[in-house]
Amino acid sequence: QVQLVESGGGLVQAGGSLRLSCAMSGSIFSINVMGWYRQPPGKQRELVATISRNGMINYIDAVKGRFTISRNNTKNTVYLQMNSLKPEDTAVYYCNEVKGKAPTYWGQGTQVTVSS
Repeated sequence: QVQLVESGGGLVQAGGSLRLSCAMSGSIFSINVMGWYRQPPGKQRELVATISRNGMINYIDAVKGRFTISRNNTKNTVYLQMNSLKPEDTAVYYCNEVKGKAPTYWGQGTQVTVSS
């Protein structure tokens, strides 16, 4: 099985920046696409950004131009650089594999809180 540990969240003012990290371990050799998800309080989890092993990247419109997803395959780590943060970005952020079927296991996530 895969173990996923998110870190880097915190409390920032609007306009600030954070860099999230996702440490991957376990049975990760077959993973192609990884993604960052977020779950605002009282709302459903949504996919924010994806990156394939060869570097193909996609973002939702709400974060384009502000967030940058990257990965270091040697270190088995996925990153999310978040700039120009808005209060609407407040959520628990999770990383996970992105496949045709929704993930069934989630890590603890990391809390991102953006104040007005």
